[in-house]
Amino acid sequence: MSALLDVAELQISLGRGGQQVVAVDEVSFTLAAGEVMGLVGESGCGKSLTALSLMGLLQPPLGVTGGRILFQGEALHEFNNRQWQQIRGSEIAMIFQEPMMALNPVMRVGAQVAEMFTLHRNVGRREARAMAVDALAAVKIPVPERRADDYPHQLSGGMRQRVMIAIALACQPKLLIADEPTTALDMSVQAQVLDLMAELCESQGTALLLISHDLGLVAQRCSEVAVMYAGKIVESQVADRLFSEPQHPYTQGLLKSLPRLGNRARVGQQPLTEIPGVVPGLGQFPSGCSFRNRCSRTLDRCDQKTIPEDLPTGGYVRCHLYG
Repeated sequence: MSALLDVAELQISLGRGGQQVVAVDEVSFTLAAGEVMGLVGESGCGKSLTALSLMGLLQPPLGVTGGRILFQGEALHEFNNRQWQQIRGSEIAMIFQEPMMALNPVMRVGAQVAEMFTLHRNVGRREARAMAVDALAAVKIPVPERRADDYPHQLSGGMRQRVMIAIALACQPKLLIADEPTTALDMSVQAQVLDLMAELCESQGTALLLISHDLGLVAQRCSEVAVMYAGKIVESQVADRLFSEPQHPYTQGLLKSLPRLGNRARVGQQPLTEIPGVVPGLGQFPSGCSFRNRCSRTLDRCDQKTIPEDLPTGGYVRCHLYG
């Protein structure tokens, strides 16, 4: 079965003072129709830049400077603005992490949902309004006819995120990108929003790329997981295998740093393991393995370029320990 989305050797650079600074490099992954994939990593590792490139939303001086992005066989990295306008929102949609920033504050939420239907379904205003009310009802917003006339500031954080989901899924896209979709929500609302998103994606056969730093959330929701560090994917595996047998030292460090419940004498008094140092800043990535300055298992050859090594159980890891 061919992949719905095929990202190969993606490179994103920032033009700075006549020079190109690489922010994302050699990122490769595939996503099949209906699949749920997680992209995880610390803040600043390049997750959101990768997502924006898939939506054609990178703004100068940022841009795709290498690799390819194929969606249903079409080369998205070669699209012009007119082509992006046709596919963005209808075939590929995105839920942003802060709905208050993504929604238009001076436009009623019903009109913002209806706009998707007028743009991509070529319907009149009255029909678009009725379809918007139905879309709000589908994301379980109570009294959608009345809420459609509210402004974003009149809604709670959870309700605003539901509006974002309604906008994203209005035209039944084949690919949904969710960038930290529950960051500003409390735990009970998080679960409701994620359940709703999963339910709608499953009913529509939509593939989901879930971007998060929350490993617990990704473990529950995703079938495949890619771990990103300093602009590169360092490990990609089936979710169950990655969480039970992580291979890259960075993935191992992330999992060891998670708090665990258990017998107080056995677990409760043990300090959390931490990864020393911080993610290097843009333009400061070390040569060779970008994690080597924070790794406890370095080798002499870690200052040399790493390449993805296939794992016997499927997936790959980018580390000299497996060369």
